Amino acid sequence: MYQAFSIAQVFGIPVPARMTVEGFADDSHPKIPVQRDYVFRKEPLRDVLAFLGNPHGDGLYVTGPTGSGKTSLIAQIAARLNWPVHAVTCHGRLELNDLIGQFTLVEGSMQFVHGPLSQSVRDGHVLILNEIDLMDPSELAGLNDIIEGQPLVIAQNGGEVIRPHPKFRLVATGNSAGGGDPSGLYQGVLRQNLALLDRFRLIEIGYPEPELEDAVLAKTVPAIPAAIREKMIRVANEVRKLFVGGDEGPGMLSVTMSTRGLLRWASLTVAFKGAPNALEYALDRALTLRAEPEQRLAIHRIAADVFGDDWRGA
Repeated sequence: MYQAFSIAQVFGIPVPARMTVEGFADDSHPKIPVQRDYVFRKEPLRDVLAFLGNPHGDGLYVTGPTGSGKTSLIAQIAARLNWPVHAVTCHGRLELNDLIGQFTLVEGSMQFVHGPLSQSVRDGHVLILNEIDLMDPSELAGLNDIIEGQPLVIAQNGGEVIRPHPKFRLVATGNSAGGGDPSGLYQGVLRQNLALLDRFRLIEIGYPEPELEDAVLAKTVPAIPAAIREKMIRVANEVRKLFVGGDEGPGMLSVTMSTRGLLRWASLTVAFKGAPNALEYALDRALTLRAEPEQRLAIHRIAADVFGDDWRGA
């Protein structure tokens, strides 16, 4: 049922060969995420593997700016460990009962259909609650006992009791760390209940280092020359700085360039290489057409400064 995986071999991290992590032997479950090309960062990988190995009664809260790869980190680790995952995107109208399950008409009769929380608790899967800080804190309070390992009691299904599988793990992601969003960048973010937050260990995921993003770009869009990749990454990091802000105050941009957006820019640049200015044309379609006009102009000025003569001639 379970299998030991070599961390060095599976994740491409330089660690002693004796270091392993336990996952599932069966690789056929339909809820196992699709394995994609992914470059793991050692520190976040270490933290997630420690949690998966033994949560000690905790959930895992992964925080960081939008597009920093919070969900993909968990999903790609699970994919390599054959660990089934249920992912739910939270919102202000999501209720705990939506996660537990509900009665539904099945072939002419009403039957109780277990939701992602019930299935994960029962079968030992990973439940990812994405954007948990958008959900009503009063609804999330119902997770407190489950995180600590207490049975899930489903009153609406005749008091059904589901005892947690030893491999059940609860992971939450959020652009805030649960304390609200003083920057105003993320609409709808709510301050979460302290009792809930106290049941999570936290890790923070930032944007990847330039060397890592260069490796990802080179592997994913090999047609982009190294010099152009380096400048694309510089533009992305300048945009991120203006989005996140710092000690001086909140960010000046309402959009940012995630690694996903950077890859989109590179891919579209290759796809539209016949355009008069492929870099600018692709940047619009990858990011800046959804920015306010003055912000779009500012981002293009950043790109023009970084690329210099290449901005028009690449």
